[in-house]
Amino acid sequence: MSNTFKDQEAILKKLGIVQLNDMQKDAHKSILSNSETILLSPTGTGKTLAFLLPTIAQLDASIQQVQVLILVPSRELAIQIEQVVREMGSGFKANAVYGGRSGSKDRLELKHPPAILIGTPGRVADHLRREVIEVNHIKTLILDEFDKSLEVGFENEMKEIISSLTAIEKKVLTSATQRVEIPSFLSIKNPNPLDYLGNNKPQLNLKVVTSPTPDKLETLASLLSHIKDGNGIIFCSLKDTIQTVSDYLYETDIDHDCFYGGLDQVDRERALLKFRNGTHRILVATDLAARGIDVPDLSFIIHFQLPVKKEEFIHRNGRTARMKNDGTAYVMIWQREELPSFVEGAELMEVKSGKRFVNSSWKTLFISGGRKDKISKGDIAGLFFKQGQLSKSELGIIELKQDCAFVSIPSEKSAQLIKLLNNTKLKKKKVRISLLD
Repeated sequence: MSNTFKDQEAILKKLGIVQLNDMQKDAHKSILSNSETILLSPTGTGKTLAFLLPTIAQLDASIQQVQVLILVPSRELAIQIEQVVREMGSGFKANAVYGGRSGSKDRLELKHPPAILIGTPGRVADHLRREVIEVNHIKTLILDEFDKSLEVGFENEMKEIISSLTAIEKKVLTSATQRVEIPSFLSIKNPNPLDYLGNNKPQLNLKVVTSPTPDKLETLASLLSHIKDGNGIIFCSLKDTIQTVSDYLYETDIDHDCFYGGLDQVDRERALLKFRNGTHRILVATDLAARGIDVPDLSFIIHFQLPVKKEEFIHRNGRTARMKNDGTAYVMIWQREELPSFVEGAELMEVKSGKRFVNSSWKTLFISGGRKDKISKGDIAGLFFKQGQLSKSELGIIELKQDCAFVSIPSEKSAQLIKLLNNTKLKKKKVRISLLD
């Protein structure tokens, strides 16, 4: 392997990972030595790295065509995996394609084919029909959260894609669900199963909160004040409810962001970004946020509205009590409502209005330069330490994109930092720095 392409040890060092967890080690071994692997592991356990490391190890640097196709159920997951590949710095190109962004932009990027193509089934199928993607060198197919792709209606597109891939030698299927059915069209013959769904499960505390009024809004504010610490998602089943909840939270000075399918992609990405970096402690979301998005471990989730199906209830709860951390799922109902049968073993709790909810003390700054300007996270950190006069504890998470970057900083320092750093140079580019609303 040339110096341009990094080995696993170099990749892990770049990511700041000392060693892989047991699931990742087993997945690495299985994917390298088996033609079919089914990996079942909870959200947030590192499945993306688990399948990327062995897959990248088998790429051929001399082939200038797509060698790996990763199908995902959502734009957010496609973007997340693309970001991980780039952060690995392996030397292999990756591109994400998905609905909601310009098809012509996709085609422009795919003129120089990536080694790894990540996409939603609808957009990938469209590119295959237009013969934008050359399939002769695609030897590895990864279906990440494959059951979710089927649930959201991509079965026909998946059938179409799989029937067109004639050179496949390796298949990897991942899911965070215990009892998944594998459709016959995937042609899985002799898979090596890896099931990590039952290992060292952290404790999920399930609590029911009753509201004296059907709108439940005052009870929600009291519950958030009662919780006080940590970060969490308030799940709603309807977009209209999200708007109602959001308006009420603004009225009561509770900072938050919203996340649902009707939002522009940029707004969705920035909502997740501010939630990830601690600018907002609360995300108000539909089931789109139940899995397949990159957010930190949550202290709690709130079912402001319960889903119809038990499966979605389980996936929502799966956003908390992850890895080694316990978590709490709160179920909110009007006092005249009955709980559905799938809410089992819940403890009834009473909340009273007490202290006010404490908003985050962090804000996010936008920087108008990114990877394409040869800017690194180290360059940004250096700018904020030297010219911005921040201490290490005052610099939060840095997210670097192709054409911009985002930095979390203490709220009280935001105006001062913008004054000091706006229109300064990073590498050779003069960058604008502003507050991300």
